Amino acid sequence: MADYTRRLPVYLLLDCSGSMMGEPIEAVKQGIKALLSELKGNPQALETAYLSVITFDSTARQVTPLTELMQFKEPQISAGGATAMGGALRVLMECAEREVHKSTEGQKGDWRPLVFILTDGCPTDTSAFNQAVQDLRAVKFGNIIACAAGSNADTTYLKQITENVLMMNTLSAGDLAKFFAWVSASIGVSAKACDAAPGENFELPPPPKGFVVVP
Repeated sequence: MADYTRRLPVYLLLDCSGSMMGEPIEAVKQGIKALLSELKGNPQALETAYLSVITFDSTARQVTPLTELMQFKEPQISAGGATAMGGALRVLMECAEREVHKSTEGQKGDWRPLVFILTDGCPTDTSAFNQAVQDLRAVKFGNIIACAAGSNADTTYLKQITENVLMMNTLSAGDLAKFFAWVSASIGVSAKACDAAPGENFELPPPPKGFVVVP
């Protein structure tokens, strides 16, 4: 397969629970639109990055399968219900198992997926969450970055998923726009670094001003 390109899979896990209703969910929609626009202007991202969206409220679902940027259509999302974060992690693992090309003897597979998680709360499916976190440790992702948005977000749970946890103080449209701009920059940097040694984590840009890295 001479024209084969190793893809950089990117999964966005977005909290669409009831507390995201109103301005926050509208800001998320605008953020996805801006993210897509930015990435389409980046030649490396355009060639390499593939994007998927998983949402979670009372249940979790993949609303957009892993799709090349030029074919990506903004998903219709709305807010309501609880916070099935454990379900979202389970869906993530199932999707990655199904969609990410593995290496074979004759050909290298895709790059390890980048995962971005945005939530303003904590999992309401704690039993499913605890099991999913255990199972996640056996799956080889690249960077997993979780962002706790607003004062009600519980970083304790996110730290169980990944060491890379950011905190933003508000759910304002401005902060959410900064988050999606940073996600776009991170994907761009990762796409550019895709000639790095296989298996290495890509160095991501520093978080937006006003965001705190949770120790």
